[in-house]
Amino acid sequence: MKRIIHSGAGLLLIAAAFLAFNMVTGIGLPNARLDLTEQKLYTISDGTRRILAGLDEPVNLYFFYSDNLSRDLTPLRNYARRVEEMLRAYERAAGGKLRLQVIDPEPFSEEEDRAAEFGLHAVPLQQGGDKLYFGLAGSNALDDVQTIPFFPLDQEEFLEYEISRLVQALAKPERPVVGVLSGLPLDGGFNPLSGQGGAPWMVMEQIRQQFAIKRLQDDVDRIPDEVSVLLLVHPKALAEPTLYAIDQFVLRGGKLLAFVDPFSEADSGGLMEGGNASDLAPLFKAWGLRLRPGEVLADGSYALAVGRGEAQRPVRHVGWLSLPAQALDQDDVTTAGLESITVATAGILEPLEGAGTRFTPLLQSSEYAMPMDVQRFAMLRDPQELLRDLAPTGERYALAARIDGPAQSAFPDGIEGQKDGLKAAERINLIVVADSDLLADRMWVQVQDFFGQRVPQPFADNAGFAINALDNLAGSDALISVRSRGRYSRPFVVVENLQRQAEARFREQEEILNQRLAQTEQRLAELQPGDGPEQALELSPEQQATLQQFMQEKLAIRKQLREVRYQLNADIEALGRSLKFVNIALVPLLLTLAVIGLWLLRRRRTA
Repeated sequence: MKRIIHSGAGLLLIAAAFLAFNMVTGIGLPNARLDLTEQKLYTISDGTRRILAGLDEPVNLYFFYSDNLSRDLTPLRNYARRVEEMLRAYERAAGGKLRLQVIDPEPFSEEEDRAAEFGLHAVPLQQGGDKLYFGLAGSNALDDVQTIPFFPLDQEEFLEYEISRLVQALAKPERPVVGVLSGLPLDGGFNPLSGQGGAPWMVMEQIRQQFAIKRLQDDVDRIPDEVSVLLLVHPKALAEPTLYAIDQFVLRGGKLLAFVDPFSEADSGGLMEGGNASDLAPLFKAWGLRLRPGEVLADGSYALAVGRGEAQRPVRHVGWLSLPAQALDQDDVTTAGLESITVATAGILEPLEGAGTRFTPLLQSSEYAMPMDVQRFAMLRDPQELLRDLAPTGERYALAARIDGPAQSAFPDGIEGQKDGLKAAERINLIVVADSDLLADRMWVQVQDFFGQRVPQPFADNAGFAINALDNLAGSDALISVRSRGRYSRPFVVVENLQRQAEARFREQEEILNQRLAQTEQRLAELQPGDGPEQALELSPEQQATLQQFMQEKLAIRKQLREVRYQLNADIEALGRSLKFVNIALVPLLLTLAVIGLWLLRRRRTA
């Protein structure tokens, strides 16, 4: 037997067996997969499986990808392969309810015309050249169409969410209903300050394009069942039956997007009457969070510059903030990809100790922030007063948060006339924002009149945040659970830590050496003679010796600087050498020793 294995015929037999095994598994087990990635990036989530299991009618997916045109675009080709693998996983999990077609739309072909009819975006590869398609279209039995016009390469962690969202939209094509209860004139109305009627807020016009709107009265005692998401904007002094209606709506699976505010500047009536704060304190307590009462967030790092008249220079207002991308949670679909959100006199949200729900901040301050008393903003004349009194705490504060998990009713005994309501829920889903002013036009958009049409020109992503939140909450619990998967790009965390440690260790020494070098060069400049040879002769021997000493000191300092900068990468290079040794020498050596040990053990047993 040993002779056969070690002979040429034996090696051919092993190769044939290997090929036969691959053929059998390929034909007999085509769906077998093993995902060894840390966050199971190539395995569809349970939320997606629930969406696919709920398909009543077949769904057709058309993946348009210009394969031939992208031969030289390696990153795009790698991503396209992952997209197709993900779509194949959907097709397998749907059990015949989802059919996938992969199409290469060649230039001037019928497939290219079809991609254009679906509304997919074509990216020109060069000026006047061919156009590349990389998008997804889907249709259902009613010929409803949903598309992903182009898969952005920098949003790969949301790939599953976007595909699942498309499939669910085809499975349930009716527009979600958003119930709106607001203490602000979102639809326009009479403005007591100007004495004129106001135009609808632009954010509401954009919401109407994607959702069906149902207006709710302030005294509503039950949220209608057709409402998918309840939008609360600056809910002031709501009556107990209305609070109970909101409580029961959330407990029975309804989704909530709430904009509360410790100091709403958009509430012109409240400003005149001295009551422009809103809160949902009883409900927030039951849901495991609170809005810090009577406090406004002040942030010196994200403060906006505001004008004080034509004759005065703009000053920074620490209560009006422009939150950049690093202040937004880039792992949540509601805020990922947004660049800036502006807020005015926003509040602070924080989780309650011992809460059963999970508190995930979506918008956060910088570390140069602190809470300020709301009364300071009521009669504020000069924003510089706030800046002078700013004493940062070093803590980052949450301005918006996602709340999910098990929760109890805020009214465990019910209310008068309604005693048989729900007492608890295994899972609630809501997003709370501690500012209502961010929805006002002046905080995010300039609106121009173009032949009777209102044309928005946004300068911040406030509306995008609100619509993303509604869109996410309007999906099922299964879709919300998908949200963001792990990142496909894996940074070298150890190397990054070494870089930070090296910089911290050597940066101070480098600064000291740079200062010494600058002082030495200044002294050299003072002693250095002019261009003429007669000026060089004017230096005394002592001065020439001092000059020579400074020149040598300059060379020595520059040498030390080179050493310091070399040390910045020394640890990283040492790590690289260690990894090379492990991969090239140590692992093969260990394997060799293991084989020799196994051979000796078998030989001893045979003897």
